[in-house]
This record gives sequence, C-alpha cells and structure tokens, in this order.
Amino acid sequence: MKSKILLLMLVLIMAVLAACGNQSETGEGQDTEEELKLLEVDFKVPEKADAGESVELKAIVTYGDEKVKDADEVKFEYWEKGNEEDSTMIESNNNEDGTYTAEVSFDADGVYEMYAHTSARELHTMPKKSITVGEGATADQENQDNQSENHEHDEHNEGFGIHFMEPEDIRVNQETDLMVHLQLDNEPLGNANVRYEIFNDGSEKHDWVETEETEPGEYSGSFTFSEEGIYTVITHVENDEGLHEHKEQKVEVNQ
Repeated sequence: MKSKILLLMLVLIMAVLAACGNQSETGEGQDTEEELKLLEVDFKVPEKADAGESVELKAIVTYGDEKVKDADEVKFEYWEKGNEEDSTMIESNNNEDGTYTAEVSFDADGVYEMYAHTSARELHTMPKKSITVGEGATADQENQDNQSENHEHDEHNEGFGIHFMEPEDIRVNQETDLMVHLQLDNEPLGNANVRYEIFNDGSEKHDWVETEETEPGEYSGSFTFSEEGIYTVITHVENDEGLHEHKEQKVEVNQ
C-alpha cells in the first residue's frame, strides 16, 4: 500500500515538473518572438525627377508581420546634398493601411537627400534615400561636395544619422526634456556617448548635458534654460568604434 502511494506521489511530482518546464519553454519562446520584432520602414522614392515635378514620398511601416496603421509620427525631411543644415520637414498623410505619403517638388536641378523619420511601438527609425533632379549636381556643386567630404572625412561616417527631437514649447526656468535618435546603416545606434552642448547666442558660457539611452538608439537628457532667446544645441556623439559626430540645432526659448 505504501509503495503504491509513493509511486502515485512520484508520478504527480513528475507531471507537475513537466508542466512547469513546458510553461517555461513557452514563455521563453514568446519572449524571443517578441524581441525579434523590428520596426521597419520601406522608404520608396523615385530615383529621378524633373525640376518642378510633383514627387510622391512613401513609407511602408511594419512591426514584425504587422502593418502599422497608427504610427505615432511619420515625417519626411529633405535637403540639397551638402546642405543638410537647411532642410525642410513635412508631415505625411496616414493612409490607414500601413503606408504614409507626401507630395513634394524640387525647384532646381541637383541631388537631394531625405529621411523618413518614423516613430511607432516606442521605437524610432529613419531610413535615408536620395533623388536626382534634372541634370543633378553642377560641376561646381560636385567640387564643393568633394571638398567638403575630404575636409570632414575623419569626422563623418556615411550612413550615420542624428535626429534631434525639437521641443514644441520651451519656457524660461522650466525643465525641458531633450531627446535625440541615432541611426547607423538604417539601424538604431546603441551604446554611444551622447552629450548636448548648449549656449545662448552671443554668450561665452557653454553648458554640457549628459544623456541616458532610454530605448535602442534613443538618448534623453534635461536642461533648464535661464533666459529667453535663441540657443544653440550641439549634439556630440562618440563611441568605442571611433565614431565622432556632431550636429547643431537652433531652439527658441520664451518667457
């Protein structure tokens, strides 16, 4: 009788252990599947266009196998090659089928570069494309680009992108969150050392703000502006692989 009871208890224990093992394996599989999901953007831009021609920019946004119909933000930023500081940012139209589009035109011949800034599912990505308008860059422009690229060769990395999320309303003596997204070869760039250099135009005092990586490729810090005016915010980026980049941004602080 005792042996039967012991045998029954042993069978029950083995059954419980097997069930726990199955739950653990299932949970790990679900976690792995969730971790493997990526925010991806298929950015479609014509290779060529004529000056003044209407051009469609299209971003097809997916998260794993899911079409993202409710992205937090999709904006297109474009500029003439070699003149990124003078860029134009436009909102997209959400077609509610996972695609986001906008119509643009370019007034003059040249080579134009652009990002599709996309935020969804607490992730950010910004694929980059280019388009040749008309005859493309003139000989003078090509020479200027070559000189600029040679001058900045040690400092700039092809495929690297910085997207500073400019705060909508900055007020004096109020703590302001500053956020930047980094990307290298269309992938979030993690484990970087990112700092903001902040100064009021005309002032010799420069403040430095350290950041923390809150999401892959997303770096945040906070700063309190003491006076109203136009400030310069320079994002400095370095990492252990020798990356050394910076980008300058102007922000307005109101009373």
